[in-house]
Amino acid sequence: MTYIWENSRWPELTWDTQALATALAAVRHKQGRLLGRMESLGFALRAEANLQALADEVVTSCAIEGERLDTQEVRSSIARRLGLDVAGLPVPGRAVEGVVEMMLDATRDCGRPLTAARLFAWHAALFPTGHSGMVPITVGAWRGDEPMRVVSGPPGRERVHFEAPDAARVDEEMARFLQWFNGAGDLDPVLQSAVAHLWFVTIHPFDDGNGRIARAIADLLLARSDRTPERFYSLSSGIEAERNAYYVQLESAQRGSLDITAWIAWALGCLDRVLDGADATLATVLYKARLWRRIDEGPVNERQRRVLGRMLGDWQGYMTSSKYARLAKCSTDSALRDLRELTDRGLLVKNEGGGRSTSYRLADLPAADAAFGPPF
Repeated sequence: MTYIWENSRWPELTWDTQALATALAAVRHKQGRLLGRMESLGFALRAEANLQALADEVVTSCAIEGERLDTQEVRSSIARRLGLDVAGLPVPGRAVEGVVEMMLDATRDCGRPLTAARLFAWHAALFPTGHSGMVPITVGAWRGDEPMRVVSGPPGRERVHFEAPDAARVDEEMARFLQWFNGAGDLDPVLQSAVAHLWFVTIHPFDDGNGRIARAIADLLLARSDRTPERFYSLSSGIEAERNAYYVQLESAQRGSLDITAWIAWALGCLDRVLDGADATLATVLYKARLWRRIDEGPVNERQRRVLGRMLGDWQGYMTSSKYARLAKCSTDSALRDLRELTDRGLLVKNEGGGRSTSYRLADLPAADAAFGPPF
């Protein structure tokens, strides 16, 4: 026997509840604290935090699979679907729209049963052209007859990390998975998310997209555990930060026994660290809100608002007059004038150095702005 699904008792997965109790309690406590903090915020801040977490989830879930999405396009797609302001954001492409559609269906409708039809719809949303890259794939149905292997390494020297059950078994395997998923009863949804993630990727029911769909399933269950469709942390961000450990743990579980305690323990630890990092994310949301408050205290033109919005988004590095001119679609003279005005208002700070190397960064908030609300 090489893989867990070859065990004669598969899929009778087991785990040591007692050994996991402390880790689960810690995660549940941190979830409660985080949600309590969010309850104290107004609608606008909660909406921004939700938007940020969902965007992080979509971008990093795809990054785990080697697919890079434009963060601003992702924010644009999510904001439009949530009825939020999309001014200054780009029009998202089909690839972005599909993964956002899947994620919002999973989290905003987390109470609905998970069915084969729902999974097929997610898969079709991920691959609207019926291709993965340039390769045609079966879309909106279980995978075809080709062997499904997870490999790494150059051609001729590949290492097989995992081989999924034969395609002929997928329909029966998924029927059992969905019956368990929808009838889990009193099983804590945080535990269920870890079990479901491993079980789903072990079946590997689709030609492509299995990892992203597995993480969407986990997010659905975490939304149930939080008892809110709003998301304030990103599981995939944690997995992406610990990608090597994730694959090691996944391969070990898929080649191990039906006792998956070690896998669940790692998944709980990863989620615990994600919740620790959520404080920093929410502090950033509050910082942005405070800065927008200061921006709105005085007049700013549309160019300035657009550039400030970009700098408060996924901007990397400093702002220069040439970058400003490109972003704002204006002349260099207009860019310099706008930058001077923003610096005079204390919204931007000029870095040391002058001439062509002159650059600007967002201003740190003065202590007086702390009255707007405490950072986490």
